[in-house]
Amino acid sequence: MTRPAALCLALLLCGALPGCTAGPALEDRDAVTGQPGDGQRLVVGSAGFTESDLLAQMYALLLQDAGYRTRILSVTNRELYAPALEQGQIDVVPEYAATFADWLNAKAHGADAPTVGSPDLPRTMTALRALAGPRGLTVLDPGRAVDQNAFAVTAAYAAEHRLKTLSDLGAARLPIRLAAGDECVRRPYCAPGLKEVYGIDVTAVDPKGVGTTQAKQAVQSGQDQLVLTTTTDATLDAFGLVLLDDDKHLQNADFIVPVVNRARAGNERVTRALARLNTVLTTADLAHLNEQVDSWRRLPEDVARNHLTEKGLLPRR
Repeated sequence: MTRPAALCLALLLCGALPGCTAGPALEDRDAVTGQPGDGQRLVVGSAGFTESDLLAQMYALLLQDAGYRTRILSVTNRELYAPALEQGQIDVVPEYAATFADWLNAKAHGADAPTVGSPDLPRTMTALRALAGPRGLTVLDPGRAVDQNAFAVTAAYAAEHRLKTLSDLGAARLPIRLAAGDECVRRPYCAPGLKEVYGIDVTAVDPKGVGTTQAKQAVQSGQDQLVLTTTTDATLDAFGLVLLDDDKHLQNADFIVPVVNRARAGNERVTRALARLNTVLTTADLAHLNEQVDSWRRLPEDVARNHLTEKGLLPRR
């Protein structure tokens, strides 16, 4: 951990982190040594990007509706918020099942440990819970929403070649320049996986980043044919892009899961409150909510509240 990161963590745990949404001071919190989940005040963590902010706001609103007082603490680095979650300075965070499983696995067994996240959700959840448990964390059930890597082409290109899935693209035998991050050349879910699983002829990787404006513009202009983005990308329509279905399940099961500090929030009341979101929040919903914040410039709290109200999870004000 760098010195600034260590300083940031120390300030976070003292409740005085500059540049982050303020959380309660430790002396204003229920004792960490209390009975499991007996506190009435909970801190919801956010990783600081739009989607995480939205999920944190929805968690906080649902917990408020269940009778808790909540605050949101925004910390943009998993290296900071995960230890705070384990230590009880944060009580619940939205996470991504496969990614968090692999992160915890690397912490437990080293950076070179084989990955435990996979396209199989039950297997991924089993691995994640086994790793989270010894750290005092409980992983609640995933819902329907998933934010995982995805690949898009222009709508015109898809229509011309009759493409709906990545298998269709492989069968078309077209030479493909892929706009992605530079790590794509070696990551199994990216260029190697496209070649091995789908038989796609990836002739080059154009290192323009994952889902960046530059990457999408490269595909829009025809410089590249395929772009690596995510399933909740809210801006595809603006570039005339459409996702191709990952019909052979190359990508890992990055379903959204709430992760709670077991001693602080590991009770049935919290579980029931957050589980209400599972049946109503879809991947398409999440993309639309991201769009409202990123493109329409609406506040995450307002967008989150409106969505929960429309779904009947909160009373109309």
